[in-house]
Amino acid sequence: MSRFLKTRANEHAIETAPLVSLALDFALLLLLLLAPAPAAAVDPDRHISQYGHTAWRVFDGTIPRVIQITQTTDGYIWLETTDGLMRFDGVRFSLWRADDGKPLLKGFSALLGSSDGSLWIGNSDGLMHLKDGKLYTYAKPHEKATIAAIVEDRAGTIWVSRYHVPKGSGPLCRAGEAELVCYGAKEGVPARYALNLTLDSDGYFWFGGDVLCRWRPGSAATCFDKVGRQGRTGMDIQELTSGPSGSVSIAIDAVGPQFGVRYLSGGKWSPLIVPGFDGPSIRSHGMYLDRHNSLWVGTGNNGLYRIRDGVADHYTSQDGLSGNSVSSFYEDREGDLWVITDSGLDMFRDTPVVSYSTAQGLSGAWISSILARRDGSIWIGNQGAIDILRNGQHSLLSPRDMSGDSLVTLFEDHAQTVWLGLSRALLAYRNGRFFEIRRPDGSPLRQNYEFPITEDADGNIWTLGQTGHLFRIKGEKVVEDIQLGESLSSATLLEADKSGGLWIGSKGGKIARYRAGQLETYSLKDDDGPLSIREIMVETDNSLLISTDRGLVRWSNGEHTVLGIQNGLPCESIYSAIKDDNGLLWLYARCGLLQIDASQVSKWEESPTRPVSVRVFDARDGAFPSGQTPRQHVSSKAPDGRLWFTNGVMAQVVDPKHLARNEVMPPVTIEDVIADRKVLGAQAGMPVPALTRDLQIDYTALSFSVPQKVRFRYILEGHDTAWQDPGGRRQAYYTDLKPGKYRFRVIASNNDGVWNEQGASLDFKVMPAWYQTFWFKLLVAVIILTAAWALYRLRVRQIAHALAVRFDERLAERTRIARELHDTFLQTVQGSKLVADEALEASYEPARMRQAMEQLSTWLGRAGREGRAALNSLRASTTETNDLAEGLRRATEECRMFSSMKTSFSVEGDSKEMHPLVRDEIYRISYEAIRNASAHSKASRLHVDLKYGQDIAITVSDNGVGISESIINGGTDGHYGLQGMRERASRIGGKLRIVSSVDSGTEVSLVIPGKIAFRGNGSTVIE
Repeated sequence: MSRFLKTRANEHAIETAPLVSLALDFALLLLLLLAPAPAAAVDPDRHISQYGHTAWRVFDGTIPRVIQITQTTDGYIWLETTDGLMRFDGVRFSLWRADDGKPLLKGFSALLGSSDGSLWIGNSDGLMHLKDGKLYTYAKPHEKATIAAIVEDRAGTIWVSRYHVPKGSGPLCRAGEAELVCYGAKEGVPARYALNLTLDSDGYFWFGGDVLCRWRPGSAATCFDKVGRQGRTGMDIQELTSGPSGSVSIAIDAVGPQFGVRYLSGGKWSPLIVPGFDGPSIRSHGMYLDRHNSLWVGTGNNGLYRIRDGVADHYTSQDGLSGNSVSSFYEDREGDLWVITDSGLDMFRDTPVVSYSTAQGLSGAWISSILARRDGSIWIGNQGAIDILRNGQHSLLSPRDMSGDSLVTLFEDHAQTVWLGLSRALLAYRNGRFFEIRRPDGSPLRQNYEFPITEDADGNIWTLGQTGHLFRIKGEKVVEDIQLGESLSSATLLEADKSGGLWIGSKGGKIARYRAGQLETYSLKDDDGPLSIREIMVETDNSLLISTDRGLVRWSNGEHTVLGIQNGLPCESIYSAIKDDNGLLWLYARCGLLQIDASQVSKWEESPTRPVSVRVFDARDGAFPSGQTPRQHVSSKAPDGRLWFTNGVMAQVVDPKHLARNEVMPPVTIEDVIADRKVLGAQAGMPVPALTRDLQIDYTALSFSVPQKVRFRYILEGHDTAWQDPGGRRQAYYTDLKPGKYRFRVIASNNDGVWNEQGASLDFKVMPAWYQTFWFKLLVAVIILTAAWALYRLRVRQIAHALAVRFDERLAERTRIARELHDTFLQTVQGSKLVADEALEASYEPARMRQAMEQLSTWLGRAGREGRAALNSLRASTTETNDLAEGLRRATEECRMFSSMKTSFSVEGDSKEMHPLVRDEIYRISYEAIRNASAHSKASRLHVDLKYGQDIAITVSDNGVGISESIINGGTDGHYGLQGMRERASRIGGKLRIVSSVDSGTEVSLVIPGKIAFRGNGSTVIE
């Protein structure tokens, strides 16, 4: 069972009235069907076959079987199907699921999208309410009556009709706060059940079951027996609707086919009978009165009917309907009409371009020419006849001489004579008669060829014949025959300009101008060769607009420019060009009917390379251009401003003054966010998991007229720097978004370019991984800063230590030098001074003076040697020679300047490369030991021993007087030699040992570990 889902009633109260005549009843019905109508609906002046039609069929697997349909204020279409509750956005059908993931599978009986944006659902268990994604139930546990229909009154209250009603309850209920409040006999509703429900403008409810009743809360119902007889018939009124006339209601009796479709007026039932529709014989399953007050009737097995202006239009599965059993209708917010059948879902809509073909009664599908005459009629040249459309009526004109011939050209001259170019003859039609054009000798002008026809400024009729002949005609005879030449032998186009000239065109790219016996020929070609000329249009300034296979050519003063793809045209193959009453240029092209504003055309004429703005009407808008042999005329403008075209199979018309424009801004919705193929939903502020690689955002715009032409723009604030233009794609893709907050915004336009600039937006946050968090980054920063500070402090300490070491070395060196100078050089100098002083005192004794001078010379020589020794100790580094043994041998030999003792030097083992610093320190310690032995030991023998092994060892031994224990341990005041030796040994990790006795002399030994002294083998570098 189905129901009437929506009504735009404007009824007055209907009270029981005296019976009136059947004629008056039918007049009231016509008043209903002829009443003025709102604009947003399918055009009632078209045949159903002329609407844009989309079908989703069950056997194609596109959709399950549909049972109910409605639309919510957010724009979504909702469907009850055999698979459950589904939502449709014009492109995708999606099964609605509850929070637990389960679909709503219960069999529904009614759907309603209410004004608050929620969805009401009726089924055998009662009433359900879907709002904000939550499903609420309004059924009492003990009252599980089946909901038949749902309506909303002007106050926003939801009302339902029910059947299988428990005793003590009523068939009409309203939705209270938490449960249904029902009305039965006690509240003035006498019916046992109600199968349908509608509301008129006075606030009265109409419902039908076994009887038809009218009721308003607080009053008793007025009921009408459906057949005008007393008592009940046992038959149900399953569908009803009402129109603006309060005295008329339409009802359907689907149980009793002998009663069929009937209407009630003045309390009397009458069958609905109009041409093409026999109400009593129609078994109807659905009925709907649209916004233009056209009555739609769905049948059980014979498709659908539309009744308008007292005439019925029929549409079945043979015409394209998804199924012949029609159960329900619905009109959406854009005026599209939806039809539910047993085999699918259909949608009908207006298109800007309307077609006329054999489906609308044309005599054939071989249309060669079209002519919009000045009397308002449209002549369509067809195979063997002329189809004439006048004021919505169709007639056929077929000259007797046309038998077996084809009409290829139509032309109307200034006297409204129609000239017909047949494939083998040229005819004139005047005052209801046909006249055949003849040659001067009286023979028919028969060329077995097409006859393009035009009229010059002097009223002469011209036509082209076979093999390049140009004929001038006066009256009904050829008065001039002009031979054009072989180059124009295949010419098929002929147009007159305003200065008396004729323009001739051929498909091979040749155009010629004939005037006063002069013929000028030109060739149209580009880099790809000659242009194929399809049609010639002469402008008021005598320039030409030539339709070609590679764009629209403008010819003026011997020069031509091309309007093509380079200027923004979506295709370049143009079949015809024509201008409307407002100067807009229309191009009948391979990709559709193209509209270019007059200002755009002017700018192109001024600058041929500039782009133009083009509005495209394609197949979805009803335009079906196709190429055909160039001939007159593919397009024509009617006196009312409508433009007519033919594609060889059908005639098509567009009304530039009344283009149906979809002004409804499409609601935009963000449906889902999908992170790495996991659906997250679309909640504001939602978190997106950390380390998401692929992010997909699904969005949609709810426009159903032509959803394929909906266009989108989006931007991800926080990532994109400009709006993205994905065309019609309904997904946005992002990869490797950084952690942070983002806002996704999307806007959309409908099929006619009306943009919803507000669109929809969604805030979300990409969560950071643990190592991407602020606290982790802060911790890392603190660690880095702390490490940097520690390294800085360590480096400062290293630098300070290095400076201190350098200072200590300098101080130690200065101390050693001071000591050496004091203990040797200065003492010798002081001794020399004493000798000199003594000599000065005895200057009167020459012998003593000489002795003193000799002694002074000896002392000064000694001072020189001691000074050189001090310098050698500073400068004679082993770094220069890289040979410790050689340095020590030289130091041993130099000790003889202080003493006459015998010296010896020995080396054991192979010499090894040593670290320069370690080598210098060993040398200085050894040199100090050798020098001390030479200066203080009073020994007769000195031996130096150098050993290379795992470690390096140096021994300096003498047989002198030795060193006291106290000096070895504490040194001598003012002397730092032993202390300096120990410090140097400690600095290079060596072990210094001094053994001395009075009897055996002194032995100084130094041992340095090989891992410190030798390079390589993991040696440690001393800095």
